[in-house]
Amino acid sequence: MTIELASVQIKQKPWGSTNLLPWNGTSTDGKPVGEVWFQRADATAPDTALLLKLLFTTEPLSIQVHPDDAFARSIGLANGKTEAWYILSAEPDAQVALGLKHTLSSPALRSAIADGSIVDNVQWHPARAGDVVFVPAGTIHAIGAGIVLAEVQQRSDATFRLFDYGRQRELHIDNAVVAAIAGPAARQSSPMQFDEARKAVVIDAHFILEQVEFLPGSIWTIEVEKEAWLLAIAGSARIGSVKIAPGEAIFAEGDRADIQVGDLGLKALLAYVGPHVNPGALKLRHDNVGHHSSLAPSISAVSETLLPKTPEAQT
Repeated sequence: MTIELASVQIKQKPWGSTNLLPWNGTSTDGKPVGEVWFQRADATAPDTALLLKLLFTTEPLSIQVHPDDAFARSIGLANGKTEAWYILSAEPDAQVALGLKHTLSSPALRSAIADGSIVDNVQWHPARAGDVVFVPAGTIHAIGAGIVLAEVQQRSDATFRLFDYGRQRELHIDNAVVAAIAGPAARQSSPMQFDEARKAVVIDAHFILEQVEFLPGSIWTIEVEKEAWLLAIAGSARIGSVKIAPGEAIFAEGDRADIQVGDLGLKALLAYVGPHVNPGALKLRHDNVGHHSSLAPSISAVSETLLPKTPEAQT
């Protein structure tokens, strides 16, 4: 029975930012922070199945791929790594890469890695606030500079770098070539709208990712049996005895609590263990002044674009 404010762990990265505001209030001490991890408040608690992060990029990240569960276990890892991104902010020329423009054989992929042409072989897309990008294991991908995003993933650090812009970090070419689906990314699935306040934007066997937006002053109930994370993006709320503001998250498992939404409403991401969607995870209490049918105007103003956008990338 747990509903708790998640603790925060920062990860310094050369491509990170020294200013995490307004998305997180953690001090960087003037050092570049690339990732903010949300963890259980109890450090002795068992590892969670999912990992929730914020990423801040001032330089392009490596072109990389993650293994699926089967390949990860074949090399002694607990599981693979499927992930999804929600773009919080992006500079006008910011881009993300998802899949390749054309299918490459293993020798051709190795050649593209060796001569650096892999940068031109990946399918780049403009990144815009509100975009949702699903990255199944095996998909070659990259995150460009000038982006802040929230990421939910299987708890794994299994990353194979194909190309790293000359940084002096290890590449993992043999494992990357075996793990990669060296072709265009799979078509992104359509979102599932529960009501005007909730939309499942990623539905996968490993996790479900929902975008939620609650009216000011409304009262909801969160009730989950399995592990779930709620990340505040804008506004505020009290969840049981826990207050959350933008850049803060709660962990919930096997518990139930009321969500009292603040005066500015609450926009958040809800992630929980798959494979099944959970329509009952969040319920509006109808004994309060907010009425969820009136949420439509604010929801319609939110941009959610599912990548890839171009026909050739959906092959």
